[in-house]
Amino acid sequence: MTHAVETMAYAGQLPWHGLGTKVEPNLTPDEFLVEAGLDWEVEKKDSFVEVGDQKIPTGQQSLIRTSDNSVLTNVGKGWNPVQNAEAFNFFEEYVKAGDMEMHTAGSLKDGQMVWALAKTNESFELFDGDVTDNYFLFTNPHQFGKAINIRMTPIRVVCNNTLTLSLSRESEQMVTVNHRKAFDADSVKEQMGIAREKMDQYKTMAEYLGKKRYTDANVIQYFNTVFGRPADELEIARNGKVVPFTSRNASVAMENLQTQPGAEFARGSFWQAFNTVTYMNDHLQGRTSDSRLQSSWYGRNRKVKLNALDTALQFAEVA
Repeated sequence: MTHAVETMAYAGQLPWHGLGTKVEPNLTPDEFLVEAGLDWEVEKKDSFVEVGDQKIPTGQQSLIRTSDNSVLTNVGKGWNPVQNAEAFNFFEEYVKAGDMEMHTAGSLKDGQMVWALAKTNESFELFDGDVTDNYFLFTNPHQFGKAINIRMTPIRVVCNNTLTLSLSRESEQMVTVNHRKAFDADSVKEQMGIAREKMDQYKTMAEYLGKKRYTDANVIQYFNTVFGRPADELEIARNGKVVPFTSRNASVAMENLQTQPGAEFARGSFWQAFNTVTYMNDHLQGRTSDSRLQSSWYGRNRKVKLNALDTALQFAEVA
């Protein structure tokens, strides 16, 4: 089986996905780049097709990884690749100032997706011990159709559940930079300035959900809504049996509601119900740890978790 994670390094405790090679803490971004196996560059080369004994230009260029001459993607001539070192240096001033520390970094999909995750000094604690730390996830794709993006990524410490939140006031979109122009780090840093505001908003949502109690009926409806289709009736007749769930995932969520790590915090609330969904997505679903990593940050599971948060707030409003 092909694994999604090609190379990876981490500092500190083993990450939630259980992957990577442990490195010394307090590394500079440049040092972390090397330890994560990302000290390579990409070059644009004209692309050709062979017809008989002729090489005919395609009008495109191939993005070549210098470490092994592998072709990562085909792009247009207006594509501006961002080197891994340039992406990592984005964090340099934050690390030097003590505002962040490098946490994990690696390569997905044979080098097409490179990421760096840095832990900030911002966190919040609720419910006498339920701590959430904040991270920035910087993704540098070497793949046509993908944009550079920076995401705010709160991680709940007790269970290592993750969420990627928008840094935009007006949409779900992350801070993104396409490859049609050169990467402007200063411009992106300005947009990141609202991160503290977004973290405060997330804390407010968590507090609110922790005060709103679910019932046996509406928590089943919540899981049905998140994982399947809402049931018109609480109980659905299926092959002569009465079952309350519209999907297998909704049933599994109910099974883990009281046993997931961190279930003791705000027990009986929609905060507990919401974290059941994030726990399932990060730790139970998917065949392998690296497939869960990719899906939780970039794929379907990321969208499921965001929808679960919005849905929890909607159910809490009428609870």
